[in-house]
Amino acid sequence: MLNRWLGLSALVILLDQLSKLWISSRFVFGENLHVLDVFDLVLAHNTGAAFSFLHDAGGMQRWLFSIIATVASVWIVVLLRKHAGQTLFALALSLVLGGALGNLIDRIAYGYVVDFLSFHWGEYYFPAFNLADSAITGGAFLLILDSFKGIKHGPAAG
Repeated sequence: MLNRWLGLSALVILLDQLSKLWISSRFVFGENLHVLDVFDLVLAHNTGAAFSFLHDAGGMQRWLFSIIATVASVWIVVLLRKHAGQTLFALALSLVLGGALGNLIDRIAYGYVVDFLSFHWGEYYFPAFNLADSAITGGAFLLILDSFKGIKHGPAAG
């Protein structure tokens, strides 16, 4: 069962990296294509974390976030091994793992994460993001949903 969840994570990584390669090969940095009244494609580089947190920290954030992503990924694989039979929990972890590794690849290779999905309402723009971010967000939502089931997944679980 573990291989199924790791395969899903690999699929997330593949789709994320392919989408980033596609946008990077067709757009120049900062280029914007209006698609819908509330959606644009844009090539952005995020040196920080979510919502560009610490984007101006002078470079140390690249390695800090890389270490955090690596440690979190190892921990997620440990949890997946222990709980591979718990479908919702394992699905959530697989999405988070794929997203974290997708962004880690960018961070190591380029020093920034490629973002390209830009939603807005009038002049108010949500920070640009990518498929890896979407997988992490979806996985986090599923983890919250799973927490309502009352099953313990941590070290104290029996």
